[in-house]
Amino acid sequence: MGSFKTKLLVCLLLSLNAVAQQKPYTTLFRYVERFNRQDSEYVKNLIDNRNAYNWLAENVPVLECPDSVIEKTYYYRWWTFRKHLKQTPDGYIFTEFITPVKHAGRYNALSCAFGHHVYEGRWLRDTQYINQYIRYWFIKDAQQPAPRFHQFSSWAEDAVYNRFLVDGDSSFIISLLQNMDADYRLWKKEKGVGEGFWQFDVKDGMEESISGSRKEKNIRPTINSYMYGNASAIAKIAAMAGNDTLKQQYDKEAETLKSFISQLWDDKAHFYKVKLAKGPLSDAREELGFIPWYFNIPADKATYAKAWEQLVDTSGFNAPWGITTAERRHPAFRSHGSGGCEWDGAIWPFATTQTLKGLANLLTNYQHHIDPAVYYKALHTYANSHQKNGIPYLGEYQDERTGYWLKGDDPRSSYYNHSGFCDLVISDLIGLKPNTGNTIELNPLIPAGKWDWFLLDKVPYHGHLLTIRWDKTGRKYKKGKGLYIFADDKQIYHGDQLKHVITKL
Repeated sequence: MGSFKTKLLVCLLLSLNAVAQQKPYTTLFRYVERFNRQDSEYVKNLIDNRNAYNWLAENVPVLECPDSVIEKTYYYRWWTFRKHLKQTPDGYIFTEFITPVKHAGRYNALSCAFGHHVYEGRWLRDTQYINQYIRYWFIKDAQQPAPRFHQFSSWAEDAVYNRFLVDGDSSFIISLLQNMDADYRLWKKEKGVGEGFWQFDVKDGMEESISGSRKEKNIRPTINSYMYGNASAIAKIAAMAGNDTLKQQYDKEAETLKSFISQLWDDKAHFYKVKLAKGPLSDAREELGFIPWYFNIPADKATYAKAWEQLVDTSGFNAPWGITTAERRHPAFRSHGSGGCEWDGAIWPFATTQTLKGLANLLTNYQHHIDPAVYYKALHTYANSHQKNGIPYLGEYQDERTGYWLKGDDPRSSYYNHSGFCDLVISDLIGLKPNTGNTIELNPLIPAGKWDWFLLDKVPYHGHLLTIRWDKTGRKYKKGKGLYIFADDKQIYHGDQLKHVITKL
């Protein structure tokens, strides 16, 4: 019997390998087959597991790299992302929870991670999914008797503008300008305080934090940084539309917010902090203090860059399983124990994504920064955290010492679409930096000597499909040594080194 089972297994593997060889993307096929076999698929939305490979092959950039943990997680995240794609009477949307939750709106939609969804989904080749999702929140939701877009703070306009930098569709983004202006003005009416904004921690999606409160109107680096990003994005879109008045209005708004955010900097702690409703800054460093770099807000000075030393400090935010949401030295670290959503120190992928994007900006846009190898190590740790009982998994939040997912086996927590990963690999680790011009910029954060090869293929960019191939020795792909960039299979760049490159498209 054992021999029969062995022969059957061998035949099955040979069969799968034969099928894989016929597929255009062998690596993708093998990962999808593995994830499908490990999955109970207790919820099916628009694209079920049976159709997952075909949809992913048609839509996502293909990655091959020597880091098996990052590669596996890259495909796992795309595989889970499509699980959340739903077709509704109001168009396509991406959900956050795989099962219905009480605090969601129509179609189980939630706006909390909208920015992450759009940054991630901007790399899909079929633009209709993200287009309709964007229009759902800016237009369809606003038409409802009780809109839900402002249920949570959001960097929505910033995300939509950065999506435009990938697809280059100016007509789509300009068509939303009035909606964005109305959205921003509504935020000012609801949460404006002086020249900035206040927010409850729960409405930042960060409840049970050390500094926050479900009832205190604290001035937080989160919403103020988000609104800076949103104002900057609206100003750029207004310029594209030829609306000089609106451009000047939002340029001024952004500058005012940048000055306001400087009040949240604690010179002694070298960190951005929450300003409590009662007056002083919080005594806790929290991961949200890294968010200003997500939008390139801080000045390029050594005193600000010093904040990032906390990222590698084991008394700060450095834990075995990732980046904690509060400094580990604080007396209130992991003290709440509410059984709900504790942001008092546990690891949250939502915040990890923001911190890694901020760190990538520090390393690429600033002269004062820390060792670039820190980024790779942090991203690898983040990738490795996507597991439970040895099987790929993505949940809500984790114990920083053991990696245990603190919602246990709650079905709602599986495939939790509340963060990003693939965009971090494409735009930050490999370093494809979208822009408005007719150029391609590559600014990789892969440490020198770490990867001898990688391939990123079928990447949508400004109406073209890019291929980025690095083969240090030429032995991996046997198509020449060095770094190659192709647009629609036409070579547009070749160099010997993996380095910062700007070339014409």
